Amino acid sequence: MTKPKKSITIPIDGSKNALKAIDYLALMLGPEHDVKIHLCYILPSLPLIFDDEKHMTREERTRKRSIEKKNVETAERIMAEARSILMDKGFSGEHVETLYQEKNMSITRDVCFLANRGRSDVILLTRHGKTEVKNLFMGEVCRKFVEYCQEVPLWIVGGTVHSKKVLVAVDASENSRRAVDHASFMLSGTDCPITVFHTQRHVTRYVPMEMLTAEPTLEKEWREKSGGEIASCMEKYKTMLLEGGIEDHRISIKVADGTRSAANDILAEAKAGDYGTIVMGRRGISRFKELYMGSVTSKVLQQGHGVALWVIQ
Repeated sequence: MTKPKKSITIPIDGSKNALKAIDYLALMLGPEHDVKIHLCYILPSLPLIFDDEKHMTREERTRKRSIEKKNVETAERIMAEARSILMDKGFSGEHVETLYQEKNMSITRDVCFLANRGRSDVILLTRHGKTEVKNLFMGEVCRKFVEYCQEVPLWIVGGTVHSKKVLVAVDASENSRRAVDHASFMLSGTDCPITVFHTQRHVTRYVPMEMLTAEPTLEKEWREKSGGEIASCMEKYKTMLLEGGIEDHRISIKVADGTRSAANDILAEAKAGDYGTIVMGRRGISRFKELYMGSVTSKVLQQGHGVALWVIQ
């Protein structure tokens, strides 16, 4: 039976940081895998003074045509360079598609639309593009991708990733189930080790220390109940990975005693275990489901340096 083809959209802006997405793709899904790659570039918007050609002088119209031509030439050069890098890494040119277009709505919305239209399994991007002002880029680009693109999973690369080890951070939510399902599909046929990780929430995240002092058995009861629930989930997640084609020797299960911050626990585990990728649902179990992204995922995205974060919608 033929293995299903995986499809990945990579937005390119011409920066060296953006090209790190290609390095990450080669690390995790090398050219030996049946991967369709869609490189896309959104042309920069022209100044508002060029909006109304009816009221332009001949000189202004000539200048507009010149700018449009240079933008297209730049797009073609950037696409050719990215395509060449992929082919140098061994990817087949037949599996690389390039596309550039004018901005219709916004860069994030346009890329998400292209990925949806092309039925991509993933949008792969870097946390920082042309700008070196990290907080600005995080606020204006990555966060918008997570906010607007709620149908296609996002792989967000933060810096240079060296390790192929994957940490799938889970709880008992439906988003975590989808995260495991996505990991099993995208990592099937690779040699990436996978750890399904749960940081057990400490009871002090829900009740004050004074109550624990007054009710000394509360913490034990909480751990027994929550531990039994997650143990059942972890077995289901392992079964999903096995059924998705992940070999048993590549799968590890770990439940850790959590602190008051699940995000810190995940980041600490990723650092201690030398993981290069963290996989998470867009949000976990939360009473605040109207928020566009859970606080744990948001914090890992902000602070996860030297790792790639997969955000599964």
